[in-house]
Amino acid sequence: MGTPIGNLGDLSPRAVEALGTADTIACEDTRRTRALLSHLGLPAGRRLLAVHDHNEAAAAAGVIARLDKGEKVVVVTDAGMPGISDPGERLVAAAAAAGHTIEVVPGPSALVAALVVSGLPTGRFAFEGFLPRKGTARAQRLAEIAADARTSILFEAPHRVRQTVADLTAAAGERRRVALVRELTKLHEEVWRGTLGAAVEHLAAKEPRGEYVLVLDGAPPPAPAGEADVETALRARLEAGADKKSAIAEVAAELRVPKRVVYEVALSIS
Repeated sequence: MGTPIGNLGDLSPRAVEALGTADTIACEDTRRTRALLSHLGLPAGRRLLAVHDHNEAAAAAGVIARLDKGEKVVVVTDAGMPGISDPGERLVAAAAAAGHTIEVVPGPSALVAALVVSGLPTGRFAFEGFLPRKGTARAQRLAEIAADARTSILFEAPHRVRQTVADLTAAAGERRRVALVRELTKLHEEVWRGTLGAAVEHLAAKEPRGEYVLVLDGAPPPAPAGEADVETALRARLEAGADKKSAIAEVAAELRVPKRVVYEVALSIS
């Protein structure tokens, strides 16, 4: 079940009903959920069960046991939808594998809200969540994001956002468009739009505060291959022993140019 990502007014009546009728509420932080229930005037009692990143696998068995007894279990996290860069995915998978009925109570989502408000293309996008902290895994993910034609959405903490934007700039270039969305639906919500190069300067101007969602424009389409590119690719294949017909077909497919163009270049180097 989705919970507010900031503004408590975003909690739906259906979500309030689900919380009120639950036998057990599996939650990321019992203190946060207890405060939410108190705001709604709902009792917490003994219904709260802590299920977080460190115990989700072990807690899943206990949740399934409760479902087996006929209990209604509601899964929430501190903010947003469970299972999206938050606990919940394993619980849902375990309940589905055990044959239990699963209902979703939709709610606010930081990634969708940030994408919509960013002003960047929304037709195709990739959610990256939090990047690996360091090493080869981080470098590889940055390279993949830089080359992706889809809009990319990332989460980042305030103390790491400067480094992440700097790394994105190194991978994708200073001119790539980006939106920095901060503290969504909260009192100090802020949306900054510009290029990655300008974003580095923007973040350097004042200490970043609050949770960030980064929305990065997709990679531009590659420049069309010229005659020199076609000739180089053809010669490489012919010198490697490929016959002319196969070489023409392979180069046309690789460089995405019409076969007749490749054929004409092949004639000139025969």
